[in-house]
Amino acid sequence: MVKKVKKFLYFFVASYFKFFAGIYLRRWNPKVIVITGSQGKTTLLHLIESQLGERAIYSHFANSTFGIPFHILGLQRKNFAVFEWVIFAVMAPLRAFRKIHKEKLYVVEADCERPREGEFLADLLRPSITLWLSSGRSHAINFKAMEGEIVETAIAREFSNFAEQTKDKIIANGDVQEIKTALANLPKGKITYIKSSEYLKDYKIEKARTHFKIDNFSYFFPYLLPKEVAVSVKMTKVLCDILKVPMDASFSKFTLPPGRNSIFLGTRNTVLIDSSYNALPDSMKAMLDLFTAYPVHPKIAVLGDMIEQGKYEKEEHEKLGEYLLTTNFDMIIFVGPRTHEHTFPILANSPKYAQKVFSFDRPDEAFAFLKTKILGWEAILFKGARFLEGIVEKLLANPEDAKFLPRREKVWQDRRAKWGV
Repeated sequence: MVKKVKKFLYFFVASYFKFFAGIYLRRWNPKVIVITGSQGKTTLLHLIESQLGERAIYSHFANSTFGIPFHILGLQRKNFAVFEWVIFAVMAPLRAFRKIHKEKLYVVEADCERPREGEFLADLLRPSITLWLSSGRSHAINFKAMEGEIVETAIAREFSNFAEQTKDKIIANGDVQEIKTALANLPKGKITYIKSSEYLKDYKIEKARTHFKIDNFSYFFPYLLPKEVAVSVKMTKVLCDILKVPMDASFSKFTLPPGRNSIFLGTRNTVLIDSSYNALPDSMKAMLDLFTAYPVHPKIAVLGDMIEQGKYEKEEHEKLGEYLLTTNFDMIIFVGPRTHEHTFPILANSPKYAQKVFSFDRPDEAFAFLKTKILGWEAILFKGARFLEGIVEKLLANPEDAKFLPRREKVWQDRRAKWGV
């Protein structure tokens, strides 16, 4: 009963801000471009921003039921205190009638963390163009599949609300069956499918950059990017063609958000790869594939829990263990109760990793162990939950680089301190 009341109040309160955000959005009347999917959205947003530049407004740090209306109204949460809600409630009607933006494009990253969120946000945004990048078990804990279907279908159905509300064009990842199934009943002429077999000719990870060969053109990025990012590069090109915007093939203005495969110099000349922002099953595998191809040895993988998987928690962490058996890292360190219970035993009981795998509950424990094992020149990957960015911070050769790590706000600093990092 309590959960039902909370669920009702969540969208009831959100509808208040949605109403006034809708007023401002209709007054502004931009061409709305929605980026949606279970993973990769923020990187795609930054790729698009590198091309459109000042032509558009971008929904940085806002992709949810409350975040997007707040962004439209120009309301930014700072300390997450209760009194902010009261202030925002008073300000919302006033912000709805403020001066409108001069930019005529609004590029929005939109997530679906819970049922009804896609429907709610799609009704507000009514996009002109939707880029549907991915669909997987993100926030699976919040979704309940209908009888006879799987949770992936339920999640894809929620994302499909953006496509159904799209006026002009849908750019979709044609390699994801759930996306193709969800779009099956929409007009075919409105959809452009991006399929890797048709555009990706080559992919190579180097020590400090990534090379994609797409449609016989080479793109070089000074970051470590998973192979899956190729679809985002291709989508960016398709979007530029639709908008008739000349494309900068060098992506010279592209910057990577914190916690998404950033490279740092660590103590004892180690290479620290920080992918600690989040970890879903698909993104975890993508980063492990990248780390396998990374041309630096020895390799140490520090892996945290994959959270919000609900009843699939055990299954997904066991799958991770089975996948790791196919890798050949020099050491694997798990951090968190889920990897300890479901993933660690699979490797600890294998001849291949029995002497090379370790598990800890807390990040401070993992850090204390790791610093005794570093000899120098190792590549160390950090991926998963449990405040792994706190371990990265303690290993930085230049402490000033900490400002480039994720979750720098005070609320996160206080939480990390409780975990010893």
